[in-house]
Amino acid sequence: MRQSETGVTQEGAQRTDGCPQSTECPKISQVLARVGEKWSVLIIIMLADGPRRFSDLKRSIGGISQRMLTLCLRGLERDGLVKRTVFPVVPPRVEYELTALGQSLRQPVTQLAHWARSHLAELDAARAEFDRREALAQRERSETHEWGAAPRPGGLPAGASTPRR
Repeated sequence: MRQSETGVTQEGAQRTDGCPQSTECPKISQVLARVGEKWSVLIIIMLADGPRRFSDLKRSIGGISQRMLTLCLRGLERDGLVKRTVFPVVPPRVEYELTALGQSLRQPVTQLAHWARSHLAELDAARAEFDRREALAQRERSETHEWGAAPRPGGLPAGASTPRR
């Protein structure tokens, strides 16, 4: 691997182009896993305009289970991105809101959501094309497993497959 690919100079010092030191990688990976998780992104977007109750979040985020919403909110709270406030009323009322740290994620997460929304058609087309190619390849593989099937194009024997790239 070349020096430019590793992020480390020959002397072992960190490059100054934003590549993290190896001791930071696991922590950065944890943060990116939390922030990049699909439900977390949606929760951050929902909380961007102010505090929301649990039931309101659940209704607004289609497809999320109560358990998953609870786990995501706890993780975001643990990371200091979300604040949970319990009001001493009967029945108890709980609200969630972004902390200052969570608010600092508002812009990048909103930009990511905007990018996704503006490229939905392209993403759907790419997925459909990929699925079409995979279905065709699967059909070709199943045909080569039949008795007496001719060798596949490229001289590969029946049942052999080319390595994926």
